[in-house]
Amino acid sequence: MQIAPSRLALAAALSFAACAAPAFAQAEDTDATGQEAESSELPEDDFHNRQTDYQGNIIVSAEGLEQLDILAGTSVFEAEDIQRNLNGQIGEVLAKLPGVSASSFAPGSSRPVLRGFQGERVRVLVDGIGTADVSNTSVDHATTIDPLTAERIEVLRGPAVLLFGSQAIGGAVNVIDKRIPRRIPEEDFHLDAIAAVDTATDLRTAGASLDVPVAQNLVVHVDGTWRESDDLEIAGFQVAPELRADLLADAAEEAEEGEFEEAEELTEAANQTGFVPNTGTETWTFNGGFGLIIGESSLGASVGYYDTNYGVPGRPGSGHHHHGEEEGDHDEDHDEDHEGEEEGEELVSIDLQQFRADLRGDIALGDGFFSALKFRAGYSDYTHTEFEGEEVGTVFDTQSIEARAVIEQNESGPSRGSIGLQYRFRDFFSEGGEAYVPPNLTDQFAVFALQEFGTGPFQLELAARAEFTDVEDTQNDIMRDYETFSGALGFIYESDDALRAGINVSRVERAPSAEELFSLDDVPHIATQQVEVGDPDLEVEKAWGAEAFVRGRFGAAQFSLTVYNQWFDNFIYLQDTGTELEDLPVFAYLQQDANYFGVEGEVSFPLFDNGDFGIVTDLGGSYIEAELDDGTNVPRIPPLSLIGGLEFQSNAFDIRGEVQHFGGQDDLAPFETTTDSFTFVNALVAWRPLPGNENVFLQLSADNIFDVSGRRHASFTKDFVPLAGRNIRASVRLSF
Repeated sequence: MQIAPSRLALAAALSFAACAAPAFAQAEDTDATGQEAESSELPEDDFHNRQTDYQGNIIVSAEGLEQLDILAGTSVFEAEDIQRNLNGQIGEVLAKLPGVSASSFAPGSSRPVLRGFQGERVRVLVDGIGTADVSNTSVDHATTIDPLTAERIEVLRGPAVLLFGSQAIGGAVNVIDKRIPRRIPEEDFHLDAIAAVDTATDLRTAGASLDVPVAQNLVVHVDGTWRESDDLEIAGFQVAPELRADLLADAAEEAEEGEFEEAEELTEAANQTGFVPNTGTETWTFNGGFGLIIGESSLGASVGYYDTNYGVPGRPGSGHHHHGEEEGDHDEDHDEDHEGEEEGEELVSIDLQQFRADLRGDIALGDGFFSALKFRAGYSDYTHTEFEGEEVGTVFDTQSIEARAVIEQNESGPSRGSIGLQYRFRDFFSEGGEAYVPPNLTDQFAVFALQEFGTGPFQLELAARAEFTDVEDTQNDIMRDYETFSGALGFIYESDDALRAGINVSRVERAPSAEELFSLDDVPHIATQQVEVGDPDLEVEKAWGAEAFVRGRFGAAQFSLTVYNQWFDNFIYLQDTGTELEDLPVFAYLQQDANYFGVEGEVSFPLFDNGDFGIVTDLGGSYIEAELDDGTNVPRIPPLSLIGGLEFQSNAFDIRGEVQHFGGQDDLAPFETTTDSFTFVNALVAWRPLPGNENVFLQLSADNIFDVSGRRHASFTKDFVPLAGRNIRASVRLSF
């Protein structure tokens, strides 16, 4: 593969680097601690603030966004929140947040679903740039982030996320990790470590990170993680009621025809209980980096390696089907081979590796018109192999480059803002009998800007992004190029008592991805056990959006409420066509207008607080409707979800009980099946054994205490991969 970035993007990157070098060299050697400018830190004794999502104190690091108030839907997960929701995949870590679900394909692969959007409409970022994996292209592909070493996770929703690409039309998840140090430790070294076990997957996991100052302004960092889990334990039957009824009916039919062995296999599949076969995982990571911190400026780099192997659960009752046989092309030898296949069906697994190198610079520019130049760049070499038993099925290989630079203004009178450039390149290659996406290149360059006007209670905010995307199928010599423009306008009111309300209006355009354009119509996708058919004539997807929000404090309570609507032109979606190829369902990328409406909110209220301990109650929820122009429903839209908790907090202990309710979903797309409602009851006890010191944190939690069977409607595999049954998890986190 050859990486051939556009000349314009390369020139822009070099220009930014040329500006950055002298600015960094001239930075004064002061404030060697290099602390981030993270204002609005919460008081240590404010119990009810500690467990909320910072509705009143937004702390965000994404370039440009921390300046503005357009963050109508922002949540921040700190280390304690990550430990409470610990999971190997980022989608499951965030799934309790209002407006957030997860793709939940399998324990080894689960990506965030934001406001009902997933895949190409949700960007998962590492410190502002993409993960450079292929998790956005298919639900069976893992996200190459280990939450064990994340410093915090930012969930960004609303119009402002268009600054991270049109692929963030539904939102973005920005993981701030530790691989490039941001500050110099005051001690001789700083060590963070975490370890956990659980019962639902027999999880064993541990991770640690170490920062060592080796000179007055230089910090070296290393971190690593390891995770191993077995098959997922569940409550009740593995398969959903409708699928179970179909399997038992097929078994009865086979028995009537005298095919007793096939009937027994189908009956066993229908009656599978207690666990989901072939869902074990094993993952390890290693990262090393350095940070040079001089005054308010910093420069750092890192390299890292991510390796995971995880099982892909098969749909019960369906053997794995191979590409290459035309319909009706059967002979005696083929029938014998097919019988052997059915008798010895191979388990499917994915072996994934990624090497990644990153560069980050924050350059202070003084008191002139511009205050800072921030740039990020990353290179990734990614490979994953889909195995059928011991045999290699298909290999996906991707090399990627992404670079981003933002120059920020000093606040000048009533205005402030930033402008930036972004470049992204991907060289995708696949080979094997089931390489359902041909080799392709994606080359994208963007210019974006943010601006805010007004210092009083009324403010005006503007955001814009121009994007130029080339997508090429190099195997079939098909080239598509797109020019898109996105913009947002926000009107904000802020009262003296920290009440903030506003209305945002946006227009977003997104170019189709290579998978949506070029997926082949005669090649099955091994892991998802379906055929996915692209359309090279897809047009630009466009959406008007309107969002009204209010957040802040009312007395002692903190609250946030957002109502939004998006009207799509040429909405791209993957729909079951109702046809089959070699007994596999055929899904096609289609396009028509669509409408999304949603409400999400949360409130936290202290019932008691005497300074030594407090009692806090909180409630959150979200609701989404999504309909295509022909009156049918958009596939895989999460149902109504509610979560409520009651928490006792003290300096030594936190004790929490919570109830999660998920409504049933019967607003179905064609060929979808209903999802039943369910309710989980969870509990948690956290202990800080060292008085006045939170550096040692032990936690014992019980999720789904009553062992209820639940399924996520957003999941492609919901009918045969339910959520975990009762799960007891113990973890310890250390920092010193």
